[in-house]
Amino acid sequence: MDPELEAFLPLIPKADLADPIAERVGFAELAASVPVPDTPGMEVEDLTVPADPPVRVRVYRPRGSEGGGALIWLHGGGWIMGDLDTEHPWATRLAAGSGRTVISVEYRLAPEHPFPAALEDAYAVLVWVSEQAERIGVDPERIAVGGHSAGGGLAAGVALSSRDRGGPAIRFQLLNQPGLDDRQRTWSARNFTDTPWMDRDKVTAAWRHYLGSEPASMYAAPARAEDLSGLPPAYIATAESCPVRDEGIEYASRLLRAGVSVELHQWAGTFHGSQALLSASVSRRQFDELCAVVERALSDRGLPLSGV
Repeated sequence: MDPELEAFLPLIPKADLADPIAERVGFAELAASVPVPDTPGMEVEDLTVPADPPVRVRVYRPRGSEGGGALIWLHGGGWIMGDLDTEHPWATRLAAGSGRTVISVEYRLAPEHPFPAALEDAYAVLVWVSEQAERIGVDPERIAVGGHSAGGGLAAGVALSSRDRGGPAIRFQLLNQPGLDDRQRTWSARNFTDTPWMDRDKVTAAWRHYLGSEPASMYAAPARAEDLSGLPPAYIATAESCPVRDEGIEYASRLLRAGVSVELHQWAGTFHGSQALLSASVSRRQFDELCAVVERALSDRGLPLSGV
């Protein structure tokens, strides 16, 4: 464990996903304690995507980003927690640090709305951004999808869905510590039983809530997809002490074998969600790299994504 992160371990609550409603309250309280950076000149606008049902989004436009690319950002929280407000500090920093428009999505949550509700909400936002690009001030040729944890899995599912439905072109996919495989057959999924914040049992509970009574498909669990060809370039980041670590690494390897350009960064000494602890130098490096990925991938320079 990174020494700076290890100092925080006594203060980090364990996720308890047995009661999703109660966990949402604690998650919201934790997010409310995170300061929002001062971003003069950034325009923040709440909009509603006219889908069925409508989907709330929050658009972050840094100064000078008009007419450029946009990242559709899907929050983490095990598919059962999170909303526009809990993601506000992170989305603000991501837009400010990258200088690119970020569109944060409030997708429906499980268990009240199991798969495919969240995926359909995210896909509806992708279609809307593509169709309304000029009105919302983004380049329709530079639309990316990304997310953290459950949101990373959703982003991968959106990329697969858009490929298979003949949907909008996606510039790249940013998968940060993504949840990709409900089967939990990897070494890290089987052995990380007591890791900070998220461990094997919590991942099992999250998948149970998300899938409900439906059998898992590749759009819910992208690691199940047999064909990964034709997908957009990817940046995948994994944490060392994280039960979903190995599925992210394996997904990156499979994308490469399918001819998809991938940048993979396995962050030593970190755990699931530790990049939120920005007082640690490794977390600041993680965040700076994520911003560099978004900035570069939505520019004319293209790969390699990170540039740092």
